[in-house]
Amino acid sequence: MLALVGGRDFEHNQYDRALQARRPAGTAMTPFVFAAAFENGMFPGSVVEDSALDNRAVMIGGTTGILGEWGPESAENRYEGPITAREALSNSKNGATVRLGMNPGVDNVIQLCRNAGMKSPLRPYPATFLGSSEVTLAELALAYTIFPNGGWRPKLPHVLERIEEKDGTVWHAQHDYGKQNVIKPEIAYEVHSCLVDALDKGTGKAARPNFGLKKMEAAGKTGTAYDFTDVLFAGYDNAITCAVWAGFDKPQRIFRGAFGHDIALPVWVDVMNASAEHYPPKDISQPRGLERVSICAKSGLLATDKCVEKIKTSAGETEEKTTYLELVTSDQKPTEPCDVHGELHASLTRDLPPSEFPRAALAVDTNAVTPITPKGPTLLAARDPYNSVHAMVYPKPAPSPSPEAEKAVTSEEMPDPTKPVLKAIPVQPAEGEASAPISAPVPTDTVTTVVKPSGSPVEVRRAIPVARPTPQASEPEIRRANPVDEDESN
Repeated sequence: MLALVGGRDFEHNQYDRALQARRPAGTAMTPFVFAAAFENGMFPGSVVEDSALDNRAVMIGGTTGILGEWGPESAENRYEGPITAREALSNSKNGATVRLGMNPGVDNVIQLCRNAGMKSPLRPYPATFLGSSEVTLAELALAYTIFPNGGWRPKLPHVLERIEEKDGTVWHAQHDYGKQNVIKPEIAYEVHSCLVDALDKGTGKAARPNFGLKKMEAAGKTGTAYDFTDVLFAGYDNAITCAVWAGFDKPQRIFRGAFGHDIALPVWVDVMNASAEHYPPKDISQPRGLERVSICAKSGLLATDKCVEKIKTSAGETEEKTTYLELVTSDQKPTEPCDVHGELHASLTRDLPPSEFPRAALAVDTNAVTPITPKGPTLLAARDPYNSVHAMVYPKPAPSPSPEAEKAVTSEEMPDPTKPVLKAIPVQPAEGEASAPISAPVPTDTVTTVVKPSGSPVEVRRAIPVARPTPQASEPEIRRANPVDEDESN
């Protein structure tokens, strides 16, 4: 340990808060959650959901409602939906961190923290993902050394190297200067790259413009505990690692909205700037087992030329690529193309009209399903102030007759089109004659005269055919009625 400050004044209080006090690390604990997830197959480009999380899954500050989002250290935080693990860590998204931590599981995260040097007991609950368990500041600083060191840490931190007496006697301390491997170098560098983003454009972005951090490759993470009782910042360069804590001896809220980037970060910047004069920082080299692959930020899969989204701005609508280069190992590298923008699904959706878009066959023939119509008005459990319910009662349709019945009715009502239609006309026979006149087809309105023996003419009406009002290809045949004698008519 190069420097240690355990309190304001040792004469006033000898309690060493850096070595002895166990306090919640808050969101400064999240890098170890991501390290465990990356070891379990995820990588910084993996997509996690940033949305409201039921607090019953974490139970921080209560057992109901939704989990608070104090991690981003902003009063105007908003949920962003699917985001990459890199964004979740650099912006300290609480809900996304808990969801990602479920991938390796609580036990694996706790085991990694213990291997990193945290000897304090950690509770085996998801709340530990957000730093609800208490650790010492020295343990936190030791654990952070695995990221710049390529996955290893010193076996045992110590304060004294030697003691020189006034008579010249030198006492050398016996220490184990060995190293303990915790995670793979590739995993350590992936987390390191995310913490670089956290310092440059995440929750610690005020370090350079506001507090004057010198130009160096540094990385770090803010930490804020629930209800603003503890604030921290832990970070490093390739030479030293520093952790800062601020709070009260008796846990209580510092003030509402007390964040690590406002209280602990300025102290960390002063220490790092001062140390750069005696321990000049250098760049942290990338392991050979890592490569950069073009990834779509919306799917976490291999990017395609379709990975473009339309963005609305004040100047109009513009297109913006969703691809970027991400660090992956050979085991983490995705093998499938983006399923949000392309290949097959995106090209079909974008290029084909809805009428030509291929669809799977329905499991049920909708033509064979009888629709159900409402028989009464809709019953509402409460008022409908927006008149959103417009239920209509439709009349029940009468059942259609079967084809056989319809054919029978039609055949009975319709006459034979090949036979003439006869019209009955009354006929007045002569005296003493009972037989009816002979029916003969005559033209319409044609009158025949029959001469009786008495010499007086009698008008006889016979049955005449009525032409059917159906169109015919040729003109109808017209027959003329010829007069006949009375004997012939009988």
